[in-house]
Amino acid sequence: MPQHIAIVEDEATIAANYRDHLQRQGFRVSVYANRGSAGQAFALQLPDLAIIDVGLGDEMEGGFELCRELRAQSPTLPIVFLTARDSELDIISGLRLGADEYLTKGISNAQLLARIHALLRRVRALGAPERQEQLLRQGDLEMNRERMTASWRGEVLELTVTEFWMVNALAQHPGHIKSRQQLMDSADVVLDDNTITSHIKRIRRKFLALDESFAAIDTAYGVGYRWKG
Repeated sequence: MPQHIAIVEDEATIAANYRDHLQRQGFRVSVYANRGSAGQAFALQLPDLAIIDVGLGDEMEGGFELCRELRAQSPTLPIVFLTARDSELDIISGLRLGADEYLTKGISNAQLLARIHALLRRVRALGAPERQEQLLRQGDLEMNRERMTASWRGEVLELTVTEFWMVNALAQHPGHIKSRQQLMDSADVVLDDNTITSHIKRIRRKFLALDESFAAIDTAYGVGYRWKG
């Protein structure tokens, strides 16, 4: 069965262009013009991946609200912002809300398709049988790299796919500094330094919500980050 991509875009011509391109690549595509119609559809069934604009009709930040709602429904659903708004504040806001990618509308169809395939590839492992060699344990942290699940002190840690692979890269080798480039490589994303910093801050907040004494992710200023074993 074709994988289902939802596009939430209020400009009909742009939405149709994305839809037609993705349909030619074999995807099943649904298009929604506003947050309300998308939210109603997502309440019944989530897509395999969501592409969202920030401004939706009269709602200047409707996409941000929709992202927040989607992330509450599923911690692992790939969410991509595709928007003309490219300010640093907007990018950081989108990622803080849990989006996996924040892309601008100047991106080519080929680049967009590559990002979609990368995100879908990373979540495909969720249904795979559990294998012992895919389990990572570092102190109170447990991660299953095939199912992309994580826990801290026995409590579920809800990470996006990008966050998961960043934590995995850090925890694999405690004490070793991972540069921002290495974190991007491990998560199969292309981000700037400020965006990496935003992801790390969000990851820390998730750990702190479970354990207020959490301090395992250390900043090596000007270099990167490391996991303190």
